[in-house]
Amino acid sequence: MKNADINIRDPFVLCENGTYYLYGTRAADFGMRTGGFDVYTGTDLETWSEPKPVFDSAAFGLNKASNWAPEVHRYRGKYYIFATFEQENGNRGTYALVAASPEGPFAPVSGKALTPFDWWSLDGTLYVSKAGDPYLVFCHEHVQILDGTVAAVRLKDDLSAPAGEPVVLFKGSDSYGVKYEDGERYVTDGPFLWRGKNDRLYMIWSTCCDGYYQCLAVSESGEIDGPWTQLEPIFTEDGGHGMLFTDLNGQLRLTLHCPNVSLQEHPRFFRVEDTGERISIKE
Repeated sequence: MKNADINIRDPFVLCENGTYYLYGTRAADFGMRTGGFDVYTGTDLETWSEPKPVFDSAAFGLNKASNWAPEVHRYRGKYYIFATFEQENGNRGTYALVAASPEGPFAPVSGKALTPFDWWSLDGTLYVSKAGDPYLVFCHEHVQILDGTVAAVRLKDDLSAPAGEPVVLFKGSDSYGVKYEDGERYVTDGPFLWRGKNDRLYMIWSTCCDGYYQCLAVSESGEIDGPWTQLEPIFTEDGGHGMLFTDLNGQLRLTLHCPNVSLQEHPRFFRVEDTGERISIKE
């Protein structure tokens, strides 16, 4: 399969032992009740295997609605998916799933979301501090609070539950020159953290305005508590929910889905430059 043949949202790449593992949201109906997640494997970011199922959400009672944005992180010798599902009360939340292999099968770490039960939350990502402390960074949705936020919560070391209360890092309205389409709501989704040159801690995240934007922020303290400064967006051509990774040749890469149109979404890959002050797509 080629990239143009793969219809997923929210692409995420894990690079392990000379192989790329590509995950994402099954794009049908914007990822609603899709039954779980797949992995595609390849070695060149152009040609991929057929999809292999890695998580069956129906088997664990999680196919009620959203099956969104699987991120796969290696942590303490195991592989963890962080993904968005519907909670028992109908609110969305981020759950952790675990497996011994990046090809699964994955199973829930616990029966509860890591995000607050009474919040509409989505798109959790794992961040491990310099001290080795795990955090979930996620979005509190605009559908509940109008001005969406990016928040962080310390997790227990086994990633089974939060170990504290969430802290807001910034609001959607803080973004660099971005105004949402109806002038009232500010969307935040898809946060992902990257430790760059000069020990700079970056966060890429997405919002909607006259299209889908891939935004960029930097922590002035170099750690999760910020404060966070918004920089000029990386990509403004109706693509987003991206992540950063180093490819097999040592090149920094960005992947995101584009366009942000149902059943037309595909993973795209860009070479990225880290100047020590910001990260940008290479021309």
